[in-house]
Amino acid sequence: MGNNYKWKMKPLFEERMRELLRDEGDFNEFEKIIHTSPLRFIRCNTLKISCDELFKRLNNKWKVVQPFRNHGEIMLVESELLPGELGNAIEHLLGYYYVQEVSSMMSVLALNPKPGEFVLDLCASPGSKTTQMAATMKNEGTIIANDIKLDRIKILSANLERCGVMNCIAVRNDGAGLCERFAKQNFKFDKILLDAPCSGEGTLRSSPKTFLMWNYKIVKKFSREQRRLFISALKCLKVGGEIVYSTCTHSPEENEEVVDFILKKFPVDVEKVILPLKCRSGVVNWGGKNIDNNVEKCCRIYPQDNDSEGFFIAKFKLLEDLESFRGKND
Repeated sequence: MGNNYKWKMKPLFEERMRELLRDEGDFNEFEKIIHTSPLRFIRCNTLKISCDELFKRLNNKWKVVQPFRNHGEIMLVESELLPGELGNAIEHLLGYYYVQEVSSMMSVLALNPKPGEFVLDLCASPGSKTTQMAATMKNEGTIIANDIKLDRIKILSANLERCGVMNCIAVRNDGAGLCERFAKQNFKFDKILLDAPCSGEGTLRSSPKTFLMWNYKIVKKFSREQRRLFISALKCLKVGGEIVYSTCTHSPEENEEVVDFILKKFPVDVEKVILPLKCRSGVVNWGGKNIDNNVEKCCRIYPQDNDSEGFFIAKFKLLEDLESFRGKND
């Protein structure tokens, strides 16, 4: 397709987005921005270089800014670049930075893993969030990074090596099956990141093929898979431990309805998420269903609010051991 081709939303997708964005001006802003290329964000890998040093080094060849005062690792390259220039730069090859869309960085900021903690990244490849967690943890503690496909594990491993990650074990398993085995061995994590497979409605700017591939059956299929992964993940989380659930989609079936399902079935609290991007509250009514009001604590990231991709983030704390909880509710 030529550069001037304008992808069209499928009628049902447009109808659903209009339902989410009821203000006509708001929807028009959304419709306008999804046809533009995303900004060039990178994340400084503090395992290898300080933010100040990388910032100075990169500004010798590009115009780079740090848009968030309290997050110097997030950098925006404002210069016009040649195709592949960002990925082929020596600083990238040396692992000084990771090319990562800004909304994708928010899951780890919400989870905030600490040095010395025991962390599970359940759907880890290609490793953007795994490497971000390792940097946040200063290579101290342990990350188990899982993915289901061998080719994705290879990409994950290459990124871990490039970024100098030393506190991570990469494993290849079905996510739910892995969590079940951990639970049977009473192997519990301090924190879990479930950046779940999804329909990708938030990636229209970087992946226009999503306009063509979107269909409602995929939304429903992912919603079932997300619940399965979430239930299994809770079984290997410590009491008092935290799990961040995130997707790069807008559909409530994959976001708020999953949160609502977990809240109704398990002893968890949803925690308010405070992030440097503009967040909108989760929706409490969709398709005629009333959703638990606690979903308002979740974060919806829309592209027109932040000049970013779309994202959804929810953070939970496990309040009680699941076995004890089940015993009381049988």
